[in-house]
Amino acid sequence: MTTHTPVPSEPIRVVIGKPGLDGHDRGAKVIARALRDAGMEVIYTGLQQTPESIVDAAIQEDANGIGLSILSGAHLPLFTRVLELLREKQAEDIVVFGGGIIPEDDVPLLKELGVAEIFGPGTPLPSMVEWAREHLAGAG
Repeated sequence: MTTHTPVPSEPIRVVIGKPGLDGHDRGAKVIARALRDAGMEVIYTGLQQTPESIVDAAIQEDANGIGLSILSGAHLPLFTRVLELLREKQAEDIVVFGGGIIPEDDVPLLKELGVAEIFGPGTPLPSMVEWAREHLAGAG
């Protein structure tokens, strides 16, 4: 008699990007580490990346999600461009989320554009990890 051993589901893969000219990445690294410590595969693209390079990395890495960390105030054009590129490359199944210094008044507009979630300063890491587990599993 043979027994069936279930194949474990693949880990959630997340690309963490710092688009634009922002040179501060401590928060992005903290988030990357928290997601990694929770069992997710995290690809950190580094500082001062273009939306194009972040989207290309997510597609090449077969990512479930893209997390953008933006402190520069350029969140609207940067998120918009990432979402446009995902549509152009028929990769809209990759979930986009972000954090940083983003005015509360801009969060509804970002969500309307297609950003799944925005995490502000002080968001507890366990709640971000739980959100990622719930929203990124099966995406991408």
